[in-house]
Formats: sequence, C-alpha cells, structure tokens
Amino acid sequence: MGYFIFQNMENKEALRKQYLERRLALTQDQLEEYSIQIANKVVQMDIWHYSTYHIFLPIVKLNEINTEYLLHVLQGKDKNVVISKSNFEDFSMSTYLLTDQTKLTINNYGIPEPDKNNIVVDEKNIDVVFIPLVAADIYGNRIGYGKGFYDRFLKKCSPEVIKIGLSFFNPLAFKMNANSTDVALDYIVDRQEILKITL
Repeated sequence: MGYFIFQNMENKEALRKQYLERRLALTQDQLEEYSIQIANKVVQMDIWHYSTYHIFLPIVKLNEINTEYLLHVLQGKDKNVVISKSNFEDFSMSTYLLTDQTKLTINNYGIPEPDKNNIVVDEKNIDVVFIPLVAADIYGNRIGYGKGFYDRFLKKCSPEVIKIGLSFFNPLAFKMNANSTDVALDYIVDRQEILKITL
C-alpha cells in the first residue's frame, strides 16, 4: 500500500488544509468513481449481521464521498438506516431513522438533514457508524472539520459500536497529534483497502 506522507504535518490544522485542497481538486468523475470503489470495499466487510447503521449524507460543495451507493446497499439488505441533524450551538448531533417518508433539507452549511418529525433513534441502539474523514492515520486518529460533532456523538453510542471512517485517500503512516476528547476509529476504508485498527 502506498501511504501518502507529508513532511512535518502532524499538526491537525495543516493536515486539514492540505487534505481539503486535495479533495476539492477531484473532478466529479473521480468523486463518483472513488465513491463507488469505497462502497464496494465496505460490502466486503464482515459487518452485515447487524441491524442499525448510521450513515452521513455528503456535503456536495466540499466534495465529500457520495454515500448514495452505500445507502443503496443498506436499503437492499433491509437494514435500519440512521442519519443525523446537527446543532451548531452546542455541536451535538440528533439521530433519526431514515424512511421513505423522511423529508430532507440542506442546512446553511450544505448538510442534508431530516426534519424533526422523524422517528428519533437512541444512539445506544446504533451498531455501525460510517464517519466522514478529511484525513486519518493508521492508528485510527481522524481529522474532520474541527468542531467535534462526531467525537461527542460517538461517546453517546454503545462502547461496542463499530466506527468506520471513509476516505478518498490512504491513511497517513505517522501518528497525528490527538486530543484527549478524540474518539479513534476501528476501521478506515479507502478505495484501495480496508484497514483494521489493531492498536
């Protein structure tokens, strides 16, 4: 595997900037092709005996992974699919069941979200969480957008919840600086491989 290595890039802000620039440089064709490849890798994982899966819906303007392909897999396997609504006052996430009746709106940050009339899901009942990444390292440390939404959310989930980060890019081979509040991943899936974090 070819890990992508930056020199002197343990700093999260520098890494975030570098990887966002790389992601925004992807063409639409690349984004769709890579998203399909990532979904195909996830299908190979031994995670399909669970019942409830949390998935993120992509922020299109930031070239996030198109999770529509993975969503089709979940729906085809008749799984419970959970999505979130973000609160930018306290940086928390509320979780709702995604159904045929769910109405989605794009918030001011470009995030597709359900309205509050949907069925609320207790975080403790979620078995698997797919997590968006800006960058990650081989130790399971992740970089998002810096607000800590997923760290807070994951701490409310069951300790046994499976945390799967999805990324267009290979994880970094060195350990990034991590905060005490950061929640590490169990797996990183990119378009080339599935990395299980064993540390």
